[in-house]
Amino acid sequence: MASQDWFDKDFYKVLGVAKDVSDADLKKTYRKLARTYHPDQAQGDAAKEAKFKEISEAYSVLSDKDQREEYDQIRAMGSGGARFQAPGSGGAGGFEDVFSRFGGGRGGGSYQHADFDDLFAMFGQQRGGGGFGSGRFGQSTGGYQGFGGPQRGADVTARTTLDFQTAVRGETITLAGEDGKPFKVKIPAGVSDGQKIRLRGRGRPSPDGGETGDIVVQVSVRPHPVFTRDGLNLRVTVPVTFTEAALGATIEVPTLGGDPVKLRVAPGTPSGRVLRVKGRGVETSKGTGDLLAEVQVAVPAHLDERAREALERFHELEPKENPRADLMSKARE
Repeated sequence: MASQDWFDKDFYKVLGVAKDVSDADLKKTYRKLARTYHPDQAQGDAAKEAKFKEISEAYSVLSDKDQREEYDQIRAMGSGGARFQAPGSGGAGGFEDVFSRFGGGRGGGSYQHADFDDLFAMFGQQRGGGGFGSGRFGQSTGGYQGFGGPQRGADVTARTTLDFQTAVRGETITLAGEDGKPFKVKIPAGVSDGQKIRLRGRGRPSPDGGETGDIVVQVSVRPHPVFTRDGLNLRVTVPVTFTEAALGATIEVPTLGGDPVKLRVAPGTPSGRVLRVKGRGVETSKGTGDLLAEVQVAVPAHLDERAREALERFHELEPKENPRADLMSKARE
């Protein structure tokens, strides 16, 4: 967008906001107007489509801190009568009021170098950097941010919360957009809590015919009552009885969304030992994880008289080894 246009357009008036409007209020106002005049709502109404382009143009400038500052400076010069006029329209081509702001004058038909330096510094551009035609006062591209090309449309952020199994298996879900219209999102298998999914070209349109923005979906995953994620592996804690752990046993272990599998618990298995089931974890295009079953010995909370007597006889017969002896020895080191 050329600087001459900035002299003539009141972007604050277009959006209906004060010049000291905060960033938050500016965004809130723009979103309200965008919903009203969006092309999807206009349905062929040329006036509404033109209005949408106008408010998008205004917001693209005022929402950028640097552009807004430059715009305010240029508008301030415009209010004082300065214009970048074509040669022949008077004197030094209309630059006299601009240079007068920096202490320069028209006497002698020349300006001091300091005046030029201040002028270019005001617009964030170095002398000899290619003039005003190389971008947004020093940048090479940016549509309404300058002369280099059309501006990319804004991204739209969406959020969704998935159950644990959907996140692990993946599926296509439907979400509602900012305009209330539904859109489909393919959730890849193995998506994790907090991960973002980007839908290219599904965001807001460019205000000047450039690339459309994206939809960025942030995913939250509900915890599962049994399983947890460990990379591509799934973890599950499996209780076993004291006799199963001491004597050995074959137990059933649940799998996520499938039939249980049988695992062999070796005699003398302690709490905390992990048994692995190959290929029953998270399956993605990058690989497949395993199911990790951690054994926890469950101590009975209630014993009848016969069970208590049996344990007491076992206590008399068990090896007289102190399982904490090594712990005590190391603690003294």
